[in-house]
Amino acid sequence: MNIITADQLKTILENEDPIVIDARGGTDALERYNRAHLENAQFVDLETDLSEKSADPSVGGRHPLPKPEDFGRFLGVLGISPSSTVVVYDDKKGANAAARFWWMLKAAGHEKVYVVSGGLDAIVEAGIDLTQKTASLHALEEYPIKGWQMPTVDADDVALAAADPDSMVIDVREHYRYLGESEPIDLVAGHIPGAVNIPYNSNLRENGEFMSPADLAAKYKEAFASRDPRKVVVHCGSGVTACHTLLALAEAGLHGASLYVGSWSEWSRTGRPVATGEE
Repeated sequence: MNIITADQLKTILENEDPIVIDARGGTDALERYNRAHLENAQFVDLETDLSEKSADPSVGGRHPLPKPEDFGRFLGVLGISPSSTVVVYDDKKGANAAARFWWMLKAAGHEKVYVVSGGLDAIVEAGIDLTQKTASLHALEEYPIKGWQMPTVDADDVALAAADPDSMVIDVREHYRYLGESEPIDLVAGHIPGAVNIPYNSNLRENGEFMSPADLAAKYKEAFASRDPRKVVVHCGSGVTACHTLLALAEAGLHGASLYVGSWSEWSRTGRPVATGEE
């Protein structure tokens, strides 16, 4: 299990002593956290804690991963050890920083980490109290990480996969961005030639919570046809919402898909081919 409901969160909070992570992105992330968050939830910033920005997004995209050892030190600051139960949520229904934190912690080799389905909205709907109190840190020693243990690929790998009928490249951005009708963030509109579009928000029900594991499995098994999940590459704009689909795949029991961290923000800045429309 990788995804929990707000009711399951209540049970964990009552019966365990989890490390609760409030993960957010955007320039006003800390301000939003300060307005309301779960009691004892520790703030994690997508832009500074879950990324190591470079001056050139053509190398690694807009949200490159930090070095594993740096992330290990950060986990120690948060008080997370290999035996910790960790619960993470965001205010984007788990589609943004929470999914990225989940992927990174799994890639560090951690076992017990759960994303709250529906995020902060579902927590409020379930009647769980929020606070403005800042959580106290109980730092530990550095979390031991020996490299990222979840598969990643680079642009050359993606180009090969997109041209291979036994492989699949999934672009999880909204359909209009895939089509190239407009591009609100990156410099070029369009998509990687050969990539298929399965928007991340199609993993959700109408109420903004994740579909059931069975429904997710049926959806992606149909999309994959006979392909091995290990031959699947997932990308988005900058390697963040792609983790939402990787989380959905894990919940569906389909393991082994790779993350293209640089995603469209890298690809579109490197002079590589660009497709538009339904190509």
